[in-house]
Amino acid sequence: MHDSFEAQLLKQITRRTLFKQVGYGLGGVALSSLLAESLMAMAPSPVQHVAKPHFAPKAKNIIFLFMAGAPSQLDLFDPKPTLNKFDRQACPEELIKGERFAFIKGTPKLLGSPYKFEQVGQSGQWVSELLPHFREIADDVAVIRSMQTEQFNHAPAQLFMNTGFQLPGRPSMGSWLTYGLGTENKDLPGFVVLLSGLNNPDGGKSCWGSGFLPSVYQGVEFRSQGDAVLFVSDPDGVPREVRRDTLDALRDLNGIKHKETLDPEIETRIAQYELAYRMQTSVPELMDISKESAATHEMYGTEPGKKSFANNCLLARRLVERGVRFVQLYHRGWDHHGDAEGNDIKNGLPALCRETDKAAAALIKDLKQRGLFDETIVVWGGEFGRTPMNEGKGGSPFPGRDHHPRAFTMWAAGGGIKPGSLGATDELGYNVVEDAVSVHDLHATLLHQLGLDHTRLTYKSQGRNFRLTDVFGNVVQKLV
Repeated sequence: MHDSFEAQLLKQITRRTLFKQVGYGLGGVALSSLLAESLMAMAPSPVQHVAKPHFAPKAKNIIFLFMAGAPSQLDLFDPKPTLNKFDRQACPEELIKGERFAFIKGTPKLLGSPYKFEQVGQSGQWVSELLPHFREIADDVAVIRSMQTEQFNHAPAQLFMNTGFQLPGRPSMGSWLTYGLGTENKDLPGFVVLLSGLNNPDGGKSCWGSGFLPSVYQGVEFRSQGDAVLFVSDPDGVPREVRRDTLDALRDLNGIKHKETLDPEIETRIAQYELAYRMQTSVPELMDISKESAATHEMYGTEPGKKSFANNCLLARRLVERGVRFVQLYHRGWDHHGDAEGNDIKNGLPALCRETDKAAAALIKDLKQRGLFDETIVVWGGEFGRTPMNEGKGGSPFPGRDHHPRAFTMWAAGGGIKPGSLGATDELGYNVVEDAVSVHDLHATLLHQLGLDHTRLTYKSQGRNFRLTDVFGNVVQKLV
């Protein structure tokens, strides 16, 4: 009895118990309001709102066309006549002294591009013959030829480009945006991911994870074939009424548990169950691209029911049209080392361009004709660039390029992004010599266009405030 009396006394005087008891009252009020929605799954998610930005935004949504594996900028956007002049000659030692490469050993040979470049449009953008459809949108696009990153292996570089950090555990840019701004459609996630290409990104699902943010802000993967979202459909033999009763029971049980623990993830769980219920109606209509016009299918090169980058570009337009905040497309296969036929810049690179060029250009044209271009930013690029030297792994006869973080190209369009060219690299394409843009700078600029100050968009975790750009990043004024 003495032990019991001491326990009761301690329970009455500890700060933790005080806050817990007060929290029960406040949490109960909030939860009762949450659960008072109609039985037809109207419980709101924390992300299903439109929050007030820090200042007037230029854009509402972002579509990120992520070319996982890293495209060769030297064969697509950054022509180098000097590199072609010294093709297959030994790389100057002073250029690579002390340099670390992913695979290159010894003294590599320079590798000129086998492709012709031409200046196109009124802007005079340089573009490779591998991208004939990009020519049609060249005047709408800002080509950034001076990107730099800190990572030279795929997984950490993909994580860095998506989360601002090279290790798993940080929130992705899409998560930060939905945390900061919410979404305009209560029946769809605020952050959607679409996959195509050879396989999934090396960085895995951490590329679109929510890290230490509430899990309601993580990216939701939509599949092109079968059920668009796994486990959303009713199980065989379970009618909608039974499903609704089951969700109501789970909601009540989660509500009881929330009263005990005050765990915010329980509120997320309640909201996500209800969102999944609503998605049973909204997602099938969204994913059915067969009702798009014949002209639209011709423009994108889409085939309903097929898993492809083209289908995903059309889906991306349909998603932002419905108010989804951040849509990310991953197309894996751009890792052209030249260690085999088909994995080189002579055969493999043209194949990837044929898979993606038409649809990416169609997305820009489609957004423009629907009045969505001014409020939607489209970003294209990979996690780093490729070397101006031939990798020559194992004496392979196929031309290929190693990973290169020092200089690469990305492009962005729409949402107040200023068209034109930004930045330059040296005569071999090895180093940036003008207007360097870091990954943190790119993140800061994209957030800025959506009305968010990257230094003020923070979340406290483990005793400190975190942000997408860490303690770095500046808005690139020449882009806005």
